[in-house]
Amino acid sequence: MSKHSSADSREQGYREKALKMYPWVCGRCAREFSGKRVSELTVHHRDHNHDNNPEDGSNWELLCLYCHDNEHARYTDQQYFSESSTATPKTQKATHKGLAGLGALLGKTEDKEA
Repeated sequence: MSKHSSADSREQGYREKALKMYPWVCGRCAREFSGKRVSELTVHHRDHNHDNNPEDGSNWELLCLYCHDNEHARYTDQQYFSESSTATPKTQKATHKGLAGLGALLGKTEDKEA
């Protein structure tokens, strides 16, 4: 048995369990699925660890294909832009105050007109 088919059978196993445990509704957009459209529901691992498959399904939620893709894109962005990421572009924070002298300038203008 190849590694790929082992992963496929594991995925099929937790998918079947999740579909029996949870209503066929996307956990994000609340769209309902039935019949052939159930294939559009995916099992999302809340902790993003596909090896964490507790029997009670506590690490799973059903998401439609669109919401699932969106969730993974958000997770990827979060990983990329996190403080501990080595991929995050490091820039210095601005320390100047661009409008710092504006109040004084406006005050002088008002004084001249008064």
